[in-house]
Amino acid sequence: AGAVAAFSVDLIVYPLDTLKTRIQSPSYRTRYLDAKTQAVNRHALFRGLYQGVGMVVIATLPSSGAFFTTYEAIKATLTRINPTLPSASIPFLPTPIIHATASSIAELVSCAILTPAEVIKQNAQMLSSTSCPSTPSSLLHSSPSLLTLRKFRSHPLHLWHGYSALASRNLPFTALQFPLFEQLKLFLRGRLERSGRATGSLWETTAVTAGAAGMAGSVAAWVTTPVDVVKTRVMLRAAEATGNGNGNRDGKPILDATGHRHVRVFAKSESSWAVGKRILAEEGARGLFRGGALRFVWTLAGSGLYLGVYETGRVYLARRRGEKLNEGDML
Repeated sequence: AGAVAAFSVDLIVYPLDTLKTRIQSPSYRTRYLDAKTQAVNRHALFRGLYQGVGMVVIATLPSSGAFFTTYEAIKATLTRINPTLPSASIPFLPTPIIHATASSIAELVSCAILTPAEVIKQNAQMLSSTSCPSTPSSLLHSSPSLLTLRKFRSHPLHLWHGYSALASRNLPFTALQFPLFEQLKLFLRGRLERSGRATGSLWETTAVTAGAAGMAGSVAAWVTTPVDVVKTRVMLRAAEATGNGNGNRDGKPILDATGHRHVRVFAKSESSWAVGKRILAEEGARGLFRGGALRFVWTLAGSGLYLGVYETGRVYLARRRGEKLNEGDML
């Protein structure tokens, strides 16, 4: 169910993610805005919106499975061993704390699998087919992901450059999203039951889950946008760290999606915290929230679809086995 959900989201909302990456890139103004009028160069900005999607699809299938498997197991374990306070007859750990803990641990596991694909994806989103003249033309025109991967041949461990930045973004995001999602889902389902409109159908499960997930995800996305901007800058820098800083291993210049030379903005040794401080100093708070509106819309659609498909898939598969999931068994 998690794999199907991840695959659906990747294909449908991936172009929005590409636009977000380009807007958050340090070279956005010089690459995608007209120097005189500051108008958006739509051809450059909207070109190759699915670049890098292949690697993400391959990685998100196991990473999503690992996330939900870990999340469900830890949530069930913490719920089972959670003691009850005798004086008040209430659980020692509040339910939102259990959900936040389970989702955070699951995210650490998922990020370890997802980081290499995320690095390849974001660098591929910024490349054009003319980035490396020494590469066979058939490869250049067919797969920006493979073109990007070639730059990590001598330093494969650089594919995990940005794990801490990815985890720093995803941990607060999931820790905020999942408790809010759980409460919104209970609220929406409760309203249906109180109004006598609850049917327990598969369509109702999809609608309730998607609505709650979309609202929770969009709020969490907006709050964590500054960390997402830092993560984007760090991962775009990862490919530069594999060569001489100005191009590929053979010295050829690395170009972005418009065919311009990709310029380094941050030093290789800078930490995520240092990158964030530099963005704040040079671009102000607005720079840290660059792409926030697009990320809000993207997550509203993506989270609703992702968790809606996942939970619907769980219910469907359970019913095919002749099982009935109780509320406590659900997300």
